[in-house]
Amino acid sequence: MLRPEQLARPNFAVPAGACDCHMHVFGAVETYPPAAHRVYTPTPAPLSQWRAMAAKLGLTRVVMVQPSAYGSDNRAMLDALGAIGPDGRGIAVIDEGMQDAALAALAKGGVRGIRLNVRTHGEHDIGDLRRRFSRAAERIGPLGWHIQIYADLASVAAIADIIRAAPVPVVLDHMGGARAALGIGQDGFRTLLDLLGAGRCWVKVSGAYRVSDQEPGFADATPIARALVQANPERLVWGTDWPHIGSHADAPRQDAPPVIYRDLDTGALMNLFGEAAGDAATRRRILVDNPARLYGF
Repeated sequence: MLRPEQLARPNFAVPAGACDCHMHVFGAVETYPPAAHRVYTPTPAPLSQWRAMAAKLGLTRVVMVQPSAYGSDNRAMLDALGAIGPDGRGIAVIDEGMQDAALAALAKGGVRGIRLNVRTHGEHDIGDLRRRFSRAAERIGPLGWHIQIYADLASVAAIADIIRAAPVPVVLDHMGGARAALGIGQDGFRTLLDLLGAGRCWVKVSGAYRVSDQEPGFADATPIARALVQANPERLVWGTDWPHIGSHADAPRQDAPPVIYRDLDTGALMNLFGEAAGDAATRRRILVDNPARLYGF
């Protein structure tokens, strides 16, 4: 990953209280061993490195997302949340065997939602996703949490009905899994915009490099992001997706290769967001006001 001094500075005035709503923390393997079956083996990307990057970009709040490599062992994230204090929130991964007391401990530690990750593992069983979603909503409803989903656009469109009727807020990762090369007319994108416009979901305007293949600028992600902003800027948040996890195995395995962190310019990615947002009021809404409402800052 690039060092802070290698990053572009924001080309707009970053408002006070700006939040990075999507990043991951990886600790020493001796302290935080990875899950037995995983698509990559983590190497350290500690909170101290994120803080150095965030200082360069003017980010003061953070939402840590449990990475797939740790499974439902949320300790690395919880320890990082403890270190950062009231300016941090977390999105956990839970399993069926997790007891209510464990969920309460996660909430006390700063967790405000859970993640269903079907894209990293290449899952396309919509029936299973529906069952997991319903069970998750049932478990977290009493806690006031939300469900965050990482899936491709086709999967999002296939469960649009349960998203629309969900009893808890729903957050969709990385522009809902759209593909920049297919443009705003791609299958499923209209459904995503309709859900967003009706206030039935939140979308992270993040992961431009996951949406686009046009490295290094990822300029073709801008029309996707701009369409989301136009649909409903009050239901958008933004994140760096630091430390920019690269390619990995197609399916979980015990001997997954070490993770690759891509040398991406996080400052340039932030500026891409700033261009899509268009004006200072909208940037403030997405960077400050919306995260405060969604995550309870």
